[in-house]
Amino acid sequence: MKTFRVIACAALVLLWTGAALAQDLPDKVQKRYEALKSFQADFDQELTNAATREVEKRTGVMGFQNPGLVRWETLTPEKQLLVVGKESVWDYIESESQVIRYRADQAFTSKTMIRFLSGQANLKEDFKVVMQGEDQGLNKVKLVPKEPEPGLVLAYLWVDDEGTVKRVFIVDFYGNGNLVALKNFQQGYKHPADAFSFTPPKGVTILDNTKQQ
Repeated sequence: MKTFRVIACAALVLLWTGAALAQDLPDKVQKRYEALKSFQADFDQELTNAATREVEKRTGVMGFQNPGLVRWETLTPEKQLLVVGKESVWDYIESESQVIRYRADQAFTSKTMIRFLSGQANLKEDFKVVMQGEDQGLNKVKLVPKEPEPGLVLAYLWVDDEGTVKRVFIVDFYGNGNLVALKNFQQGYKHPADAFSFTPPKGVTILDNTKQQ
C-alpha cells in the first residue's frame, strides 16, 4: 500500500509539473521574443505531400529583427526570398521572374510558419498547449488550434529552456507536413541596413496584393 501511495504521489507531481510547464512555456516563449532584438539562423525545411508521400527538402537563412521584421531566404533547391518589412512584404521567386507584394499587416494574419519562428504566434490564446516531454534535449509541445485554419490543423514546437523555438512542424487540412529546423542560431545578429527592404529587379513582374483585405 505504501508503494502504491508513493507511485500515486509521484504521478500527481508529474501531472502537476506537466500542467505547470504547459501554462508557463507559452509565456516564456512570448517574453523571450519580446526581449530578443534580433537573430539569424540557417534552416532546413522538409515539405511532405500527404497524397504522394514525396518530401521536398529546402535550405536557407532566416533573419529576424524586432518588431516583426523577417528575411526568409531559400537557397536550395531554388532561390526564393521573402522579406517582411515595415510597410510591405515581398515574395520574390527568382526562377519565375516574379514578385508578389503584400501589406505588412497581412504578414501575420494567419498561423504561418514565419509567425511561429519569429515568436509572433500567440500560443496561449490561439492554441491548446499539450506538453510532450523532452525530445533530443528540447521541450516538445503539441499545439491544437482553438480555431483551425486550412493551413494549420495541428502543430508541434521544439523549444529550448530559454524559450527559443528551434523546430516547428505544421500539418494542414490535407495532411501535408511542413517541418523547419533552425541551426547556427546567432542572437543579437547585426543585420545590414537593407536586410528588411526590397527593390524589385528590372524586368520582374510585380503582382500587387496590397489592396486586398
